[in-house]
Amino acid sequence: MMFRLKQTSAGKKTNGRARTFAAFLALTFAGVAVGLDAAPAVAQVRYAVVPKRTIYPGEQLDPTQLEEVEVTNPNIAPGFAEEINAVSGLVTKKTLLAGRIILVSALREPFAVARGKTVRLVFQNGPLTISASGMPLEDAGVGDLIKVRNMDSGVIVSGTVMGDHTVHVVAK
Repeated sequence: MMFRLKQTSAGKKTNGRARTFAAFLALTFAGVAVGLDAAPAVAQVRYAVVPKRTIYPGEQLDPTQLEEVEVTNPNIAPGFAEEINAVSGLVTKKTLLAGRIILVSALREPFAVARGKTVRLVFQNGPLTISASGMPLEDAGVGDLIKVRNMDSGVIVSGTVMGDHTVHVVAK
């Protein structure tokens, strides 16, 4: 072979691996002698919310369906629910399996208006206010822009869902 062992100051020949290992040991023991802590810091105990049973899309989360468990995997992906109070009352977008963590991205706020349920349409332009009844053509939460059919005229208008379950019509 064409490799040669390097010669040390004492005249002994050592290969690269042995030297690297010796340097590693020297640095490790030097750190301990100086007082550097070689042990990793103790992490705080984290908890995750998991369902007790399988929960299907569209179901509203109830605190009796959930439990908090200690997270034992330090490499768990971020974005999971950590407290039952934070997810109670939310609606699932995906199937949540029993005993698995609940990702916050798999939850949404309940809809403020439901498709096919009568809502009040409100149009305001300065001092003028017009109210009518309408039928939403889609489910929507507060702040969503949706299409609604005016029950009196049959005209489809667009509007923003408000917190009081009314739809404020957008002027064209």
